[in-house]
Amino acid sequence: MIITSAKNPRIKQVVDLKDRREREQTGLTRVEGYEEVRFAVRTGAKLSSLIFCPELFRSDEERGLLAKIAGSGVEAIEVSRELFERVAYREGVDGWLGLVPTPSHALSALRPRDPAFIVVVDAVEKPGNLGAIVRTAEAAGVDALISADPVTDWGNPNVVRASKGAVFGIPVANAGSDETIEWLRARGIKSVVTTPQAGKLHTEADLTGPVAVVVGSEKYGVSKRWLEEAEMTVRIPMVGRIDSLNVATSAALLIYEVVRQRGASR
Repeated sequence: MIITSAKNPRIKQVVDLKDRREREQTGLTRVEGYEEVRFAVRTGAKLSSLIFCPELFRSDEERGLLAKIAGSGVEAIEVSRELFERVAYREGVDGWLGLVPTPSHALSALRPRDPAFIVVVDAVEKPGNLGAIVRTAEAAGVDALISADPVTDWGNPNVVRASKGAVFGIPVANAGSDETIEWLRARGIKSVVTTPQAGKLHTEADLTGPVAVVVGSEKYGVSKRWLEEAEMTVRIPMVGRIDSLNVATSAALLIYEVVRQRGASR
């Protein structure tokens, strides 16, 4: 049966999950798009249900994934094209919308490798930036990503979209700044913070040991607390007239400097 009514209880739940409060109450979030759903499934995310519209599929591979998901016992709900386009969050829909548990770990559950490679986002506000950082971190083999004094939740649809589903492929956690600083110190992980006042370039710092790359909010940058507690401060060279970089760009430069110094084999 193809569902066409937005009054259907399952469809109402999907729509309600656009709201952060609903995501926090249910522990569920939306993952939209074939590539995002496929990556989430590959990383072990447990789909609670799948809303799909074959009319919007773009390849035969998608039908294969649909058969695999439906065969695993996941509730698969077919809807009309009109209804799917109404409930979707993003533009350019492709007929895939899954419900999964919101990704989140306690700090105590994180198990970084040796040498540890952590990314800390300090009160980053924009979901698109947070998602872009997650995508870079997952690609670079970062052990975990910690949101210190979080503003945006990991289940925000734009975080999922900007990360291309990578938020399901890397351990992520929320914690206060004080708790995060204590957790890092207890494990001998040095925090590395960028600031224009630093005397050393990011390429000159030794990042081969256990490190946590720390980036701050779009408007204010890294907080005073993190600047005071940082074991290393570095600066990214800027020779133009603009006085700052996008936080996701800054994070990518630092993350891949760690990768460069340690060798791509990690």
